[in-house]
Amino acid sequence: MMSNYDKFKEKTQSFYQIFVNKYTKKGANITYLVVWNLILIFLVIGLIGASFAGGAGAGYFAALVKDEEVRSYEDMRKNIYNYEESTEMFFANDVYLGKYRADLLREEVDLENVSEHLINALVSTEDEYFFEHEGVVPKAIVRAIVQEVTNSANQTGGSTLTQQLIKNQVLSNEVSFDRKAKEILLALRLENYFSKEEILEAYLNVSPFGRDSSGRNIAGAQTAAEGIFGVDISELSIPQAAFIAGLPQSPFAYTPFTRSAEVKDVDGLAPGLERMRYVLHRMNAMGKITDEQYEEAIAYDITKDFTAPTNSAIEEYPHVTFELEKRARNIISEQLAVEDGYEVSDLENNPDLKEQYRTLADTALRQNGYRIYTTIDKDMYDKMQAVKDNFEYFDATYDYQEKTDPETGELLKNNAEQVAAVMIDNKTGAIKSFVGGRDFDLSSVNFATSTYRHNGSTMKPLLGYAPAYELGTLQPGSILADTPLKVTAGGKVWEPFNWNNKFNGLVTVRDAVRLSHNLAAIRGYMEIVQQRPMDYLFKQGFTGLTEGDAENYSAVLGGLTYGVTVEENTGGYVTFANGGNYVEPYLIERIETSDGEIVYEHKVEPVQIYSPQTAYLMIDTMRDVFTRGTANVAPKHLQFSADWAGKTGTTQDTQDIWMMGSNPNITFGLWMGYDERRVLKTVKGYTPTQRSQVLWAQLLNAAHEVNPENLAPTQRFEMPGGIVKRSYCKLSGMLPSDLCRQAGLVGEDLFNAAFAPTKVDDSLTVGKYVQIGDVAYAPLGSTPSEFVKQGPMLKPDFLKKLQIKDVEELAKYMPNSSIFEGLTVLSPDPLPVNNQAPKQIGGVSISGSTLSWSASPEKDVIGYYVYHSANSSSTAKKIASVPAGKETSTNLSQGTGFYYVVAINASGKTSSPSSSAKLGDPDKKEEPKPEPKPPTTPPGGGNNGGGNGIGNDDGDDNSTDPPPDSNGDD
Repeated sequence: MMSNYDKFKEKTQSFYQIFVNKYTKKGANITYLVVWNLILIFLVIGLIGASFAGGAGAGYFAALVKDEEVRSYEDMRKNIYNYEESTEMFFANDVYLGKYRADLLREEVDLENVSEHLINALVSTEDEYFFEHEGVVPKAIVRAIVQEVTNSANQTGGSTLTQQLIKNQVLSNEVSFDRKAKEILLALRLENYFSKEEILEAYLNVSPFGRDSSGRNIAGAQTAAEGIFGVDISELSIPQAAFIAGLPQSPFAYTPFTRSAEVKDVDGLAPGLERMRYVLHRMNAMGKITDEQYEEAIAYDITKDFTAPTNSAIEEYPHVTFELEKRARNIISEQLAVEDGYEVSDLENNPDLKEQYRTLADTALRQNGYRIYTTIDKDMYDKMQAVKDNFEYFDATYDYQEKTDPETGELLKNNAEQVAAVMIDNKTGAIKSFVGGRDFDLSSVNFATSTYRHNGSTMKPLLGYAPAYELGTLQPGSILADTPLKVTAGGKVWEPFNWNNKFNGLVTVRDAVRLSHNLAAIRGYMEIVQQRPMDYLFKQGFTGLTEGDAENYSAVLGGLTYGVTVEENTGGYVTFANGGNYVEPYLIERIETSDGEIVYEHKVEPVQIYSPQTAYLMIDTMRDVFTRGTANVAPKHLQFSADWAGKTGTTQDTQDIWMMGSNPNITFGLWMGYDERRVLKTVKGYTPTQRSQVLWAQLLNAAHEVNPENLAPTQRFEMPGGIVKRSYCKLSGMLPSDLCRQAGLVGEDLFNAAFAPTKVDDSLTVGKYVQIGDVAYAPLGSTPSEFVKQGPMLKPDFLKKLQIKDVEELAKYMPNSSIFEGLTVLSPDPLPVNNQAPKQIGGVSISGSTLSWSASPEKDVIGYYVYHSANSSSTAKKIASVPAGKETSTNLSQGTGFYYVVAINASGKTSSPSSSAKLGDPDKKEEPKPEPKPPTTPPGGGNNGGGNGIGNDDGDDNSTDPPPDSNGDD
């Protein structure tokens, strides 16, 4: 039985348990409620704080981007695709030449052509969630912020490829929350506008990739693939793709090449190789390559794939490249100016405006990825350069007279004899090939297009003869005086000479061109200079000619203020070969955008300068230059045949040599000379003119190897209608008269029908004359008839038409021209008469059967009488009359006897007999008795015993052959 104590104890315990349980449960409930309420309070506070922070963050974000305008799709597209792309240049027939000079090379590529390995490498390394995110990855941004705040050594970055594209193309590289906020906003917008493929393609074309093997700055994955490994982007291997994908993070730290086009040393390559290994690790981690591919790529020596340096277009074709750049810049600058409302003339009249648009054009060409297509035939160009490089007849290289190296002070020795040549298509004006100089390293000047030189006698057809043909003052058969000339101009006297210092009398235009007579050319030019023949050249794009040149007579010989370029000079000859139509020489066929849109295309727009008749007559005249004229050396060195016409040219002191030639298809012009002018010399037996013709022919032979059909056309220059063949008198170019025919002065040539001769030559007449020396005079009434001749002679008025003042000078040079044999030029001056009998003739002697004597020094002596007597007792008889100025001797057929000579002047007065000369052993040894009543007074004694003299001139005698009386004979 339980005691009361036990019962109490039990109850007490039970009560305590109940109490404890009750209050314990209550306490727990209170604690729970308190904790829960605290949690709720903190949760509310947290939400309020988060809301406040989010609001503050959103507000801060909004404040950062408040100035960023809402960009449209077109605006975003313009910015994203606004990256520099290198302009490319092409030879004719789309043969690749090279890239336009730029600080940064870039070539665009479509994503479909990009190696899958490169895409995988790039995404795995730079943006593993690229194909899932909407432009940004929040946790990556938070991670990047934490790393930035904590200054963590492991900076993983937080930008997606989309953000990087925005940073490169729209924003700057500035490190700030402002720029980052805008980057996030625009990245989200970009993802809304463009597909992932478009974004990735743009990134691949935008990103910089360091330097290529030639040390040039490059951008764009295609340029990197070609410039680093020498392969197309579609052909990249796994390690090559990994190497390129790692470059954009730090292009110049990871690039394997230096600025000087050398591969970096081991230490320099280490960062790039380590970066490549990291990219391969990421590709493997992302499952883009297998473990086996990873191990193989890690072990691969990528350095053996680095490509060798390549020559740029400028290094390989400097003259072509610089010329293309210059012309393309001019074309684009004019287009930009016109788009802005200017006229092309505004650029020419405003140098500052011109330079402004040239700068804009240069920027456009360096950044916009144009395609420039030129007219130059690459194979032809290459072969012509090889001929030039191996030509063995160049003269020596000299020091520049006053030029020194600015750094060393040493005298520069690179004044080499230069050559320039241009080949132009006659129909279009396309420049098919050219030679810009001996060596670009010797001189960077393009002597074919950029230098002005005097063009010597090649100016004669351009400025003198062709305009004269067109104006009708000359035709190929016209006559010009090639005699000494003095021209007074500007208070100075100019006395030009022919190149060989000889004179040629009266010559046809055809012969004056053929043999390049200067004086004839000047006289022909003087007839038309007032009609401004220089305007014909202004219309043909001769940019170096001046108004002063237009008034200068020496311009027709190439004596110009500045000169002409080889391109201009050749273009002028193209006009003749193109039927009188000028076509502007051009080097750029067209310019396209990278998408194939044509922004410029050359249009052939012929400008008629001369009639077809003038052009053909000029061509026909210049044919003779090759066949039997000053260019006769050139055909001997040509290895093919064609219908050639052209002209040679030499400037004063032989400082410039020119050779121009056209066939029906092409015109080829060549110049040789020194940059700093020097006299050209004979080399290995070849004169400068001959050297130029040999090189001209060799260059054409090289071109012919490439394109024989174009260089050697079988057809000849076609003669247009309106050309007639006519006989003409070689004195005047008029229709021949009977007297002209009698004188043997009839020629035949081609004429423009509009200017063919219609009048009969009136420059000749028939008359009597007395010849004294080389001059013919009208006889006096008392002039002995046997010395008076009759025949065709020039009228004095005709001489005035030939601009000849000195008839003696003309007569002096006429015998040098076979076409004037038998023609007399009658002096307008009277016979020289001194009213005194001539002095006795001396020097009479006999040698064999020839009697000779000394000529009379008196100017009015017109001839000599020779007398003979069989012996001293017989009467002397006149046996010969010998005109003065010819031979002072005569052959004797009378046998033995005594002989003497008497001089006769223009008025019929005779000298006393000369001393006698004995032939053989006459019967009587005393001197013969002279004929009674001689033409002069008292006889003189002979050397052989005296003899009888000749009586006075006023009586008669019974001799069978007396001398003429003093009254003469008409």
